[in-house]
Amino acid sequence: MMNHSEIILASSSQTRKALMDRLGLAYRCISPDIDESPKAETHADDLAHRLSFEKAKVIAEQYPDAIVIGSDQVAWRLNTPHDFIGKPLTTENAITQLMQNSAQTLYFSTGLSIQHMQSGFERTLVEHYQVKFRELSLDEIQRYVAKEQPLQCAGSFRCEGLGISLFESMSGNDQTTLMGLPLIQLCYALRQLNIVIP
Repeated sequence: MMNHSEIILASSSQTRKALMDRLGLAYRCISPDIDESPKAETHADDLAHRLSFEKAKVIAEQYPDAIVIGSDQVAWRLNTPHDFIGKPLTTENAITQLMQNSAQTLYFSTGLSIQHMQSGFERTLVEHYQVKFRELSLDEIQRYVAKEQPLQCAGSFRCEGLGISLFESMSGNDQTTLMGLPLIQLCYALRQLNIVIP
């Protein structure tokens, strides 16, 4: 029966959709309407965990027979996991973020929540990834932001695009964690729900 459960990605992110497409599964996207601002969280892991759980829960309550996937990502710098780096939203903010990132290591806490209300299945976790930026000039930053417009990306870059040119190194278990949807852990959870991959 589980093989016939609908799969819903609780997101409107084009990047997360592209990642889900890699798995070759039938699914649809429904954007959850939740307040993403921090509450009492003092660590990026806690915020990413709560938001991914809430995103999935909002949709799972509406579609209890569906397998719902929620994800959220929070960026931060060394020794300041309480200082959350969000989406820049404007060109000026993106340039400022990248100037601050120059020659720094940026850490990413990516929450993933898989919920299937009908069977009582719920798994929520946080995966980690980090990138070390090379020293960036203002000219390089301005050219990059103008070309790729990473205004909806925490940290102001797209690693799957030209953003890779800004890095000195990358480190983590699963590069899709950096892109916003940890596919290795997602596949593991979906197999527990009897979804056949590959």
